[in-house]
Amino acid sequence: MKTLHYTPRSIYVTLSVIMIALVVLLYLALASYQLRAGKQRMLRVAADTFERVGREAVAAIEGELRPARTTAALLADTALLTAPDQPTRLAQLPLLAGALSANPSLSAVYGGSENGSFLLLRRLDSPALRELMKSPDRAAFVLQSVNRDRPVIQGRHDFLDADLRLLEARERPDYVFEPRGRPWFKQAQAAEPGGAVVQTAPYLFYTTREVGLTLASARGGAVAGVDVSLQALSAMLARQRITTSAELMIVDARGAVLAYPRSLPPSSAPQVGESRLVTVDELNVPVLSALWRRASSGQARAADESLLNVADRDWVVRLEPLVTAGGPPLTLAIAAPSDELLADAIHSRNLSVLITVGMVLLMLPLVHWAANLVSRPLEQLAHEAEAIRRFDFGGPDPARSRIREVDRLALAMTGMKHTLSRFMEISSALSAERQFDTLLQRILSETISVAGATGGALHLVSADGQRLEPTGVRLRGTQGEPASLIEWQLDEPDSPSAAVQAVRQDRMVSLDLHWENPAHLARYSAVFMGLNTTSLRLVALPLKNRQNEVVGTLSLSFLPDTADHPQDLSPSRKAFIEALAGPAAVAIDNQLLLRARKELLESFIQLVAGAIDAKSPYTGAHCQRVPELTKMLARAACDASEGPFADFRLDDDAWEALHIAAWLHDCGKVTTPEFVVDKATKLETIYDRIHEVRMRFELLKREAQLARYEALLPADVLEQVRQELAPLLAQLDDEFAFIAACNEGGEAMTEAQLARLREIGARTWTRTLDDRLGLSGDELKRKAGRPVAALPVQEPLLADKPEHVLPRPERERPPEANPLGFRLQVPEHLYNRGELYNLSVTRGTLTEEERYKINDHIVQTIKMLNELPLPRHLRSVPEIAGGHHEKMDGSGYPRGLTRDQMSVPARMMAVADVFEALTADDRPYKKGKLLSEALEIMAAMRREQHLDGELFELFLRSGVCMDYARRFLHPEQIDVGELEAYLA
Repeated sequence: MKTLHYTPRSIYVTLSVIMIALVVLLYLALASYQLRAGKQRMLRVAADTFERVGREAVAAIEGELRPARTTAALLADTALLTAPDQPTRLAQLPLLAGALSANPSLSAVYGGSENGSFLLLRRLDSPALRELMKSPDRAAFVLQSVNRDRPVIQGRHDFLDADLRLLEARERPDYVFEPRGRPWFKQAQAAEPGGAVVQTAPYLFYTTREVGLTLASARGGAVAGVDVSLQALSAMLARQRITTSAELMIVDARGAVLAYPRSLPPSSAPQVGESRLVTVDELNVPVLSALWRRASSGQARAADESLLNVADRDWVVRLEPLVTAGGPPLTLAIAAPSDELLADAIHSRNLSVLITVGMVLLMLPLVHWAANLVSRPLEQLAHEAEAIRRFDFGGPDPARSRIREVDRLALAMTGMKHTLSRFMEISSALSAERQFDTLLQRILSETISVAGATGGALHLVSADGQRLEPTGVRLRGTQGEPASLIEWQLDEPDSPSAAVQAVRQDRMVSLDLHWENPAHLARYSAVFMGLNTTSLRLVALPLKNRQNEVVGTLSLSFLPDTADHPQDLSPSRKAFIEALAGPAAVAIDNQLLLRARKELLESFIQLVAGAIDAKSPYTGAHCQRVPELTKMLARAACDASEGPFADFRLDDDAWEALHIAAWLHDCGKVTTPEFVVDKATKLETIYDRIHEVRMRFELLKREAQLARYEALLPADVLEQVRQELAPLLAQLDDEFAFIAACNEGGEAMTEAQLARLREIGARTWTRTLDDRLGLSGDELKRKAGRPVAALPVQEPLLADKPEHVLPRPERERPPEANPLGFRLQVPEHLYNRGELYNLSVTRGTLTEEERYKINDHIVQTIKMLNELPLPRHLRSVPEIAGGHHEKMDGSGYPRGLTRDQMSVPARMMAVADVFEALTADDRPYKKGKLLSEALEIMAAMRREQHLDGELFELFLRSGVCMDYARRFLHPEQIDVGELEAYLA
């Protein structure tokens, strides 16, 4: 991988570049902000302007329509609609003229009768209209009428002056206007039951070619209406001066243009005879067409302001709904070029560029001076920071600077250096401390020292989580007893304890203590002792573990600033105390976890011992006495000041390993069958088979008696038979007593005894019952290889039958090269329950197979302990626990280790195990030996290199032997006063 090399820049150059870059960046930021702000301001101003124009348009429309509605409603209630003939209708001309004069926005007022007669009065107020109507010079009104009262329809135009005098009457046979087919007539008749004034959609007036709408009201089948011109809307739009190129229009929902401030193009203006309105596209204004197409396609909402680009020019556009009372929906479309709206912002930006360039040129000398002023002390601080990064806190403190900020940085770095150094020292010390009580006192002393407190206390949450128990206190620089503090109840309502409040509020809390307050004095009197003050500030904070659970609290007391005002802690001091509380809480939690782990392991040890005890009550006491004797011997070795053990010491980890190994040295016995562990006689398996043998002897006696009784039936010879039978019965009783003595296994069997055992076993008895009845499947399989004998059959009294042999499964045969180095000689069979075979055991009660099963417990112990995930300091437990049956000459089991291959604790276990086994008086298969007998045997084992000679000597001369004997042996077993004789 290629390494990237670069040359660092000097701080002078860096500061210069940074300061100039900051100015440039500041300008860019300001310019960007100004442009964004100008754009936003432009959009806001445009929006406000657009809304104002919309409001004016709505007001203009309402200003035109409101009086028109009133006029239409009033005309509907006059005789114009109820007159029975044309002359009566003409009598309403003054009323119609008055309506036109009062409402300049009205272009015509009219009424249509139920039979189709029509009367319309129009004001002639423009040259274009006068030219269109070809009216006389003094004509002020034109009356257009269609009379359908007669069979012949009469149409005419009458021109009237301002006083309604007829100037000229023109018959118009071609004028046959039918009002009943017009939309305003139909709409008014549809709304007639309520008498409401209806309003038509905007349309192009036929006569005047103006854009307008009609308002009408019906009464009794006749309709009165007024025409309202929307020409005023175009004039209103023309008065708006948004920008030079701004475009405005008012359109209806169909896209028809109702108002536009400029003249329509000739090609798009409606021709004579056309009634349609000009559409948006016919205006030939691209931006308005694009805006209306976007609105029609649903891409933007009405009243939505945005930017629209048309012909490479950005436009600010808006569609403003015009809501009128009862009228159709209209829309005000506005578009203004953004460059014209942003003209002021662009001018300000250009001016800012010139100002920024001038500022940069003027700042160059200042940058040079400032960079030189800052570079030297910052360079020194950089070296100091590099040292701190390497956790090198031994150098001198950074030099002071004349620049206040740099000087504060130097002071802050000095404080940081000492704080980090102190913090790391405390964290390392807390992490390394393994004694829980010492750890608590260390936390208190360090925190009190760093915080400048007068005292402190530690409380831990109880196991049930209901109390805060005092576990450490330090007052006035001396260590106090936890008993000097009280225990707090977490569920106590309104508790005066700062520690309880800290737990409840989950934060640091403060409490002002006053000597004169009885509640404070009763609870915190120990805090005031030795201090010349009547008030204190008590600060408490919760200690949390990695799971954010509160494990305890830390409380600190501080002297007041004055006699009446307790001291307020600075934020930095509070922060440091909280930071220090974190490692303290973790250290406490680690110790609590370690304690819990040890308690769990101890419980596991007791569980295993209890399981062994449950299998055999005789071994349970052994598992308790051997650890005690081993530790007594280990303490004696540690206390020795001369001899081979003068330098022998065990640390806490080694003591823990010895304790665990001693307690678990026989844990493998959980795999040993109970009837093997507790075998008290030679014939005992799951039960003692001597009862069977007794039954056979009884049977022999009965058979002998019956044989004689049958031979000598006369009663007079019965006494003679008994006398003859007595020697045989006595012989059988003696032989059974011999067999019973052999079964006890108390002494070694001689060859003569073995010969007599075989001789007695050769006696026969008669079996008349099938010996395959009532047997288990496994036992029947073992009998399968022997033929069935015809009954009755003679069988020996004691026998080794094929079914007595249980083959060893292949899974119980250890491999030749086992990883743990076991060297035990494995018997061929799993068990041999032959009667002669078991009674012929020369020493003890166990056969070779049973002795292997007993010895196998140590193999299982080593296997079980090796599979435990023991920590590093307990890795020696399997070696210590599994070596108590090894011998110093290498003839022990299961590994055949020599003295040099065994650790001292393992050799101690061997001595303790042998001595306890010899002197124990609770074994079913033997009685506890006298102390003298046990020591003679152990002395012989020492001479034969079975036991460690140096440890045996320590065992006797240190007093461990007699101390143990007085504690665990019966008084009658202690028959030795002087132990030196056993060391010869």
